[in-house]
Amino acid sequence: MCTQAKIPILLLLLLLLPLFCLSAADSASANNEAIEARSISNPAAREALEVGIGIGIGIGGGGGAEAPSPSESPPAAGCGCAAPAPPPRGELQPSDFADMKLYLAYNVIQRFKKSITCDPNGVTASWNGADICNQYKGFYCSNPPDNQTAITIASVDFNGFGLCAPTTSGFLDQLPDLAIFHANSNNFTGTVPDISKLRYLYELDVSNNRMSGPYPTTTLALAQQLLFLDLRYNFFSGAVPASVFGLDVEVLFLNNNNFNQPLPATIGRSTAAYLTLANNGFTGAIPPTIKNTSDTLIEVLFLNNRLSGCLPYEIGFLGKATVFDVGYNLLTGPIPLSFGCLGNVEQLNLAGNLLYGHVPDVVCQLGNLANLSLSDNYFTSLGPSCWKLLKSGVLDVRKNCIPGLPMQRPPWQCAYFASKPKFCSYVPTLYHDVPCKSCSKNGRFDQRLPPPPWTANRKERAAPSPTYTALHRQNP
Repeated sequence: MCTQAKIPILLLLLLLLPLFCLSAADSASANNEAIEARSISNPAAREALEVGIGIGIGIGGGGGAEAPSPSESPPAAGCGCAAPAPPPRGELQPSDFADMKLYLAYNVIQRFKKSITCDPNGVTASWNGADICNQYKGFYCSNPPDNQTAITIASVDFNGFGLCAPTTSGFLDQLPDLAIFHANSNNFTGTVPDISKLRYLYELDVSNNRMSGPYPTTTLALAQQLLFLDLRYNFFSGAVPASVFGLDVEVLFLNNNNFNQPLPATIGRSTAAYLTLANNGFTGAIPPTIKNTSDTLIEVLFLNNRLSGCLPYEIGFLGKATVFDVGYNLLTGPIPLSFGCLGNVEQLNLAGNLLYGHVPDVVCQLGNLANLSLSDNYFTSLGPSCWKLLKSGVLDVRKNCIPGLPMQRPPWQCAYFASKPKFCSYVPTLYHDVPCKSCSKNGRFDQRLPPPPWTANRKERAAPSPTYTALHRQNP
């Protein structure tokens, strides 16, 4: 009986249970609406709520997620809104690099890599990944001067890589901390891009490429900065601007291009110790202002151009010069006696010109001469000291007009040349004065100059000449 009474009671409770649940849900909903209404009317409470949501998301999601702004409603669950797409698989991000500077350089390198049309040595295969400083061939890293904790690309050395690219614009000019750029023996075309923003660049070598056009005046923007500028073995043409010789460089190599205008008088402003202008088409006279380079100029090559006029007397003031070469031009006149003041010269090449007259004894007395080349001219006599150099092989006077010597010009050539008007010899003060006074009135040599070869041991040959070395072309 008791059991039968309990059964209807249980059934009644089961029937009433949904009604209780529905009532509780309605009550909770009403409470939430009341809270939301209070939070909207109370900004401080709203802010506290949002902060609480943000912290909750941060902790629950592993940290870092931001709360939605008050003006934005979070997407409802199941609305179908997609989360932001992750970066493509394999694409490097700034966090993959040791420094943001390297990430920016990476993008520059990858753009340049796409422009390269030939890579015979497979160099660019190493230009992958985030480890630019250790894996990328040709790139070297260091700390920039203005930030010793940063890491950046400080040097690029592509010498001998043989890379082909239509231009270096967008590459060279986009590496802002670059100090050295060497790209000898490649196949880059175009010209030198705007490098005015490369505030640390002091060595620029684009020699032995296929660059063309007028002289790249973009180099002039770094007039007080560049120390080494090498443009040789390209196809630059026209005039060399006067301001080029105002560059504060130690090395200036312009040889083996197509420059074909007169040398500007500003050559006298050059600070270069090593200057090569050889194998171009320069015309006109050697500016007498060259004497103003006497404190710095060590080696200078003018050979194989179309320079004309008389040998400047002022060349004799280049007391520090060890190499002076004007071979194979159209220079004429006698050798000025001022050349006897070139006390440090080892290589003196005047061959292949239209020089004539007597070879001064004071020139043959220069104590450091290792090579004195006067061949293929129209000299007619030698000073007494010159015969000693001739026997020792230091002096070369083949193809001249010197009686009694073998391998001279035919008499008719010498007679024909002698019949032509001469102009340089009519300036006697320029050819009979020795500005350094190498000899005193009693015939003794001034002790300030190196002694003649028969009174002292000849100086040993120095290291290979940088300027003559610059005449050799390396195949890419």
